[in-house]
This record gives sequence, C-alpha cells and structure tokens, in this order.
Amino acid sequence: MASRLHAFNRFELKYLVPVEQAAEIRDELAERMDRDLHSPVGGYGVWSLYYDTPQLRFYWEKIDGLKFRRKLRIRYYGDLDGITDDSPTCVEIKQRVNRVTQKRRITLPYGAARRLCDDREMVDHSAGESAFIQEVLELSVRLNLRPTVITGYQREALVGRHADTGLRVTFDRRIRGRDRDLHFGINGPENRFTMPPHLSVMEIKVNERTPHWITDLTARRNLNLIRVSKYVQAVEAFGLAPRSIFHVNDEDHPAPTPTDEQPRQRRPTQSDASLKVGAQ
Repeated sequence: MASRLHAFNRFELKYLVPVEQAAEIRDELAERMDRDLHSPVGGYGVWSLYYDTPQLRFYWEKIDGLKFRRKLRIRYYGDLDGITDDSPTCVEIKQRVNRVTQKRRITLPYGAARRLCDDREMVDHSAGESAFIQEVLELSVRLNLRPTVITGYQREALVGRHADTGLRVTFDRRIRGRDRDLHFGINGPENRFTMPPHLSVMEIKVNERTPHWITDLTARRNLNLIRVSKYVQAVEAFGLAPRSIFHVNDEDHPAPTPTDEQPRQRRPTQSDASLKVGAQ
C-alpha cells in the first residue's frame, strides 16, 4: 500500500479583513499569483471536526501560548451534502513549534477516520504511515480526546509563481460552526456564524521569508496582524470557555452602515435567528 501521509512546515500570518476589501486584495494578488488548481471561482468548503480533552487542554494551550502545542482534527474539503463513510477526509495533527506551524496528515475514508479518532481502532495503513497512526491513537487514548466542535468556512486560495512558489494566500469567509451534532453527514445541522459574517480571515503562508511585495501590500492597506484561531473562536462562541484575547468581538468590528441619506430600516425577518439560517 502506498503511503498517503503528507507533512509540511511553514510560517502563517493572519489578518482580519472585511469581505469587500478581501475581494480587492485578492484581485490585486492575482496579478502576481495564480489561483490554486483546487480553488474554483467562489472558493470551496472546508470543514473541520476538532478533538480535545474534557478539560479543553488544546484550547488552553493555545490561550497560554505554549511554544509547543498540538491539536487533532478530521478535515473535509467540499460540500457536505452527500458525504458518506467512503468520502475522502484528512486526519490531521497540527502543531506549533515556536513560530513554525507543522502539519502532518493522512487521507482516509470518513468512516475509517471516525473509527480511528472516535473508537480508537486500528485502521489499514502502510508501513510509512504506522508512526502517524500510532501517534493519533496514543493521543486519543492517553488524553481521552473527544469531538468538541465543528468549524466550516468558504475558502479561496492563491499560490505563488516563479520565485514565490512557496507562497500561499487564502481568504476564509462565512466562518461558522456548531458544538453539537458532531458528524459531517448529519441532516439539517444547526450551524451558526462564529465570526461576524462581513469579515474574512486572510492568511499568508510561506515556507521561509515573506516576499517584500506582500509586506508592502499589507502596509499600504493598513492591515494589522491578528492572533485568531477558528477553533478557539468556536469554543468561545458556544460558551464552552470564557472569551479570551483571541476572541473577535462583534462590537469591535461592526458591519458597515448604509451611506444613503436616510438609514435603511431593518426588516423584521432579519433577526438574530437569521444568522443561524445564513450559516447553513
């Protein structure tokens, strides 16, 4: 059996950008970057099922800023409609070593991924995948990991060309999730926006050094680095832990107001409950 294990290291820089401005930045970047071959016009769905201990150890390690920390997740790319136990997913360990983000993952059918992470059962694998499979099992058993939250968002991705082949820039919008019904294939899940829907997260990912022209772009547009985690945001949005410095407060990032002479009247149907509907 050929190895399905994939691993890479990189630096990640995150910015919180209004959706309208993100579209402008994406178009500017497109002059020097190419669209990722897996990223169609409008982007693609990214869904992650995060595991943590009953005491939320991985959450607190992020809050405390530990130099070395890990987290386990199952990730699915695409539309969740029609997902089955045979659908390809990634079991992934994402870890931080000082300032470097490291990811190791293996592609497994969704059913096998759940048996590995939930039931802690050995699954078919090659010799080259054995160490990773054993690490997932060891983490799950020793720390008593359990499904905690699901996050989802729409992603558009650009990749560098020529001298910037190690560069990748992503734009994530409609960031939402849930803390129950923790199964990708469930019918009618109740998702909810975990970040204000008018905001997107822009991530610059490089293998070594950020190109100078990217640095110039962020400075010219007054973009500020932000410490944000979609997993932490979901945990706090659903009240599983107190809000931290990583939490994005709606009050700090209000939606743009209409520029008409008279403000638009808010329709009664657009209540807070509509956020849940829109997050579907």
